[in-house]
Amino acid sequence: MGAQSKKKKNNIAGDAMAAIEAQRIPSSLISVDVDLPLDELKPRIVELCKDLFEIWSDLDASRFEVETVSGGITNLLLKVTVREESGNVVPFTVRLYGPNTDYVINRERELLAIRHLSDAGFGAKLLATFQNGMVQSFIDARTLTAADMRDRKLIPEIAKEVRKFHQVKIPGSKEPQLWVDIAKFFDKASSLRFDDSKKQEQYVKISFDEIKSEINQLKQLTDRLKAPVVFSHNDLLSGNLMLNEERGKLYLIDFEYGSYSYRGFDIGNHFNEYAGYDCDYRLYPSKDDQCHFFRHYLNPDAPDEVTESELEAIYIETNTFMLASHLYWALWALIQANVSPIKFDYLEYFFLRYNEYKRRRDAAVSLAESFLSR
Repeated sequence: MGAQSKKKKNNIAGDAMAAIEAQRIPSSLISVDVDLPLDELKPRIVELCKDLFEIWSDLDASRFEVETVSGGITNLLLKVTVREESGNVVPFTVRLYGPNTDYVINRERELLAIRHLSDAGFGAKLLATFQNGMVQSFIDARTLTAADMRDRKLIPEIAKEVRKFHQVKIPGSKEPQLWVDIAKFFDKASSLRFDDSKKQEQYVKISFDEIKSEINQLKQLTDRLKAPVVFSHNDLLSGNLMLNEERGKLYLIDFEYGSYSYRGFDIGNHFNEYAGYDCDYRLYPSKDDQCHFFRHYLNPDAPDEVTESELEAIYIETNTFMLASHLYWALWALIQANVSPIKFDYLEYFFLRYNEYKRRRDAAVSLAESFLSR
């Protein structure tokens, strides 16, 4: 649905993306229906671009190319290429938020973080915002696969990039949001009702008293670890890592879930994503592979100088917070099962993550308790 708009137009120099980035970030009240097929999306996207960037307001629609880059669970990413009359070609991306994602994503927090992370060299440049999405610069790189994340040659580069990410300072409260977000997810997830009788039948079998008890016990345990609080990505799956192999440049992208949180949660969540989209948790990294990551994370200039005691501490921290990652995404999945129009079995995903949490809980808790009792 395209729409009447109140706009803040921006005079941009179409002969260089740098000129776009140099201007104040424009915004539009136009909204674009994420569920439209691509042929119907294109005129809406052209309308949006003309509304945001005045230099293109009179450009013929045939000079705009729109293609799908990826369609994730929480957004649709489009690549737009503008061929100016001067012959200059300007590529950028348009990200459309998925419907009902505000239940699980704090968009205000995301936009604040993007500006500062972009200034620090992370992700794409924020070029504009609109009612249900944003416009960003185009990153010329390929998306990693889960197998790439497990590649011992790439692991050090990922570890170093995550370390740099964790050093960025974002304005505002530095209070860790992990347990705040989990509590919000729990409150929402535990009070759902499904119109689909089969889904409702599965849902009523879930013991939320049990889940609440697990959350409380795990929070008490992780509090004792006194893990460092950093600005965390919180969703370091392969789809949010990109690599330009020609330049050897690695990118962390998509900061929808970013917040101040615990270092061990961000890394533990990343290790859980070694399972890939098939959720094969047998691929969770061994202690040796984790230590390979930790050495380059803790001391990128001299990884061999990281001590065994340092490795053991971050290993325990990460593998305790790994459990919190399963609880976080399990509850997230329940909410999505109730509100998302995307054809994906979120209820099954809830049980997959919660069962994996229970399968790994005793060993991880035992390791942490033993470590804390020394």
